[in-house]
Amino acid sequence: MSETTKTPNRTPAGEALTDLILGLFRVNNLSLTWGDRLVAPLGLTSARWQILGAIVAAERPQPVAWLARDLGANRQNVQRIVNDLAKEGLVRFEPNPHHRRAHLVVLTDKGQQTYDAAIRLYDPRVNTLAEGFPIEDLERAGGVMKALRKKFEGEENAEEQS
Repeated sequence: MSETTKTPNRTPAGEALTDLILGLFRVNNLSLTWGDRLVAPLGLTSARWQILGAIVAAERPQPVAWLARDLGANRQNVQRIVNDLAKEGLVRFEPNPHHRRAHLVVLTDKGQQTYDAAIRLYDPRVNTLAEGFPIEDLERAGGVMKALRKKFEGEENAEEQS
C-alpha cells in the first residue's frame, strides 16, 4: 500500500521508489535511535560509532574529507565528531605526507577497544533482528540500497560538474 499521495507525473516505479525512500527515512531514524541506545554505555552515539567503523574499515588512515565521502556525510559534521573523538582519546591526528593541512585520522588503542566493545554489543542484537528474514531478501534489499546510493552519488557528481 502506498504511503504517498499519487501525482499524475509520477510513474509506478517512481511511486514505488518514493515509498521505499520514505520507508528508508523512517528506518534510518529508528536505527539511529536503536544504535544510540546500544552504544550509550560506551560513551558513544550512533554517529561516533559510525565514524569509528569507517576508520576501522579503511585500508589505511584517511583525512576527514575522505571519511565523510565514504560515509556519504557532510565533511563539517564528520570533522566536529572526529574532533570530539580526539578529545576523548579514541582517535588521533597524524601528518599527511600528501597534504599539509588535511591530517590523517588514526584509531588509538582506546578507540579500537571501544569499537570492539560496540561490536560485541551489536552482534547478538543484529542476529536477533535478522531472525525471520530470508537471507536472500536481506541481500536483495542491500543490493537495491547500493544501486540507489550509486544513482544518488552519480546525480551529486553531475551537479558538482555543472
